[in-house]
Amino acid sequence: MVEFLKEEGRFYLENEGEMVAEITFTQPNDEFFIIDHTFVDDSLRGQGIANKLVLAVVEKARAEEKTIIPLCPFAKGQFERIPEYADVWRK
Repeated sequence: MVEFLKEEGRFYLENEGEMVAEITFTQPNDEFFIIDHTFVDDSLRGQGIANKLVLAVVEKARAEEKTIIPLCPFAKGQFERIPEYADVWRK
């Protein structure tokens, strides 16, 4: 299991002090998050890290009873492919 580091508005992974994976989101109000960026270093590609980053924001939204606008193309694709995210998708 991957354990992401957390900061206000992002989940990320570091390797030897260097950021190697990240998802960023804003919270313009108390109702929803906007996912605006997802990044995974080439060395981690194919391991499902980006999927897990999106899921981390989905779980945060569920826990806080918020919805998500996925502006990032990768995150939007995940929302379109994974029907279980419908409960938090703000269309």
